[in-house]
Amino acid sequence: MVRRTLTRQDISEALFRNVGLSKHESAHMLETVLDQISKALIDGKSVKLSSFGTFTPRQKRERIGRNPKTGIAATINARKVISFKPSKLMKERINKSEKN
Repeated sequence: MVRRTLTRQDISEALFRNVGLSKHESAHMLETVLDQISKALIDGKSVKLSSFGTFTPRQKRERIGRNPKTGIAATINARKVISFKPSKLMKERINKSEKN
């Protein structure tokens, strides 16, 4: 199985081909959508995309971790992370594609 990463360029090209927008309009539309998603997550809001999944920002507290190479304990600073939970429909699509 060859793994390939889907890029912004790939999505923009798909918009260009399938929606009929110009390449410039496609790229601008994609950037606008990604900006709106980013702003919502920065503001602490969850982003739910129907039939796809939900992105949720959350705060992780400071903790002690270990360097796997040396075993030396180190403090891992508190930080914000984004978690993603796929929708039931997305899970079904992914599992269906693995069977084919």
